[in-house]
Amino acid sequence: MRFKVFKNTVLLFVLLVISCAGKVENKKHEEKMRKNTSTALSVNENENDKAIIVGANRTASYLPLLQGKRVGVVSNQTSVIKVERKSSGLKNSEASGIEIKTIRYEHIVDSLLKLNINIKKVFSPEHGFRGTADAGENVKDGVDTKTQLPIFSLHGKHKKPTKQQLEDLDIIVFDIQDVGVRFYTYISTLHYVMEACAENNVPLLILDRPNPNGNYVDGPVLEKVHSSFLGMHPIPLVHGMTIGEYAKMINGEAWLNNGVKCNITIVDMENYTHQSSYSLPIRPSPNLPNDQSILLYPSLGLFEGTNINAGRGTEFQFQRYGAPFLDKTYYTFNYTPKPNFGSKNPKHRNEVCYGVDLSNVQAKRQFTLKYVIDAYNRATDKSKVFNTANFTIHAGTAKLQQQIESGLSEAEIKASWKSDLAIYNKIRSKYLIYN
Repeated sequence: MRFKVFKNTVLLFVLLVISCAGKVENKKHEEKMRKNTSTALSVNENENDKAIIVGANRTASYLPLLQGKRVGVVSNQTSVIKVERKSSGLKNSEASGIEIKTIRYEHIVDSLLKLNINIKKVFSPEHGFRGTADAGENVKDGVDTKTQLPIFSLHGKHKKPTKQQLEDLDIIVFDIQDVGVRFYTYISTLHYVMEACAENNVPLLILDRPNPNGNYVDGPVLEKVHSSFLGMHPIPLVHGMTIGEYAKMINGEAWLNNGVKCNITIVDMENYTHQSSYSLPIRPSPNLPNDQSILLYPSLGLFEGTNINAGRGTEFQFQRYGAPFLDKTYYTFNYTPKPNFGSKNPKHRNEVCYGVDLSNVQAKRQFTLKYVIDAYNRATDKSKVFNTANFTIHAGTAKLQQQIESGLSEAEIKASWKSDLAIYNKIRSKYLIYN
């Protein structure tokens, strides 16, 4: 969500309320997200956002495929339909003629139930159905308190739906907002759902959504030896595809077990291109709270494989980085991570971290190594920077750490990816739905 600073009393009050709300205790955060899957947000919409119609909103295109069927839904808190938009005028001298538009969103599960679609069960990815679990935290099966539907976690005991879980289903709907980064695990969940559907002859309906980092491709291509749930396929760190396009690639490149093919139907978007900017209405996971964090995530996400804190345990997740062992005589900025919503035990908990604040920089839709290189060069003890095995899994290669430690520049490192990216881009072009 993109918030702008306005010079008027009313909006300053709104921003103050939002800021204070961000500091309430964890349980209140979680209860707020669980309370209702319909969400009302007050924002000034980007013109590009208004033009884009996500797959979930194109109900006439897919309802006939669900009627009379026993349906499973793979979803989380981002799986919403825009159901109404109202304008509340603030046309007076103080408000300078600004209008705040209130947008109402309804969860796809609630919407389908209202339309008498027979939903039998829900499958949830990392962070859970309501999106409140920590990164990497195992999520247990449960029951949705609102609908009483059974919820089966795909980030706990099982990463892949079981045969027993699928045997009473005629079709599965997949509707999750991705952010276009290889180690963001929703595309791994997509892989396992496709594989289970293929093996059990269950068709998969994919409701496509924009990729906020979909305008470029960059980063090292994953080497097969380093495959994991944080990266299952030979793709760059920033892959430049929507969920629908990525599903086509998984099928087309025969990446599913034994080369099986999933019967997929993709409900594509209207008015979207890979150059479209898109402001997500709902945070896709607990530690990506706004557009700034989402645009910086491809670059700062690499810190997850280091001992550098990337803002977890603060209200500025993936908008800052620091550690106690970075040079405090060089950096003028510091902060202290504390347990909060989405991060029960952040790196360097209750320790002063010295580093860089990026919350107010003009974030660009691009990937850079300059932050990781900077942190390494400014470490007072360089042996503390990398958690080598974890960094390799995030990078998808052992070479990147070696290149940084050897002092190569960002330009030199990026040059080493050029041929791999050219091969990937040729493959990617076969599966694109949007320009």
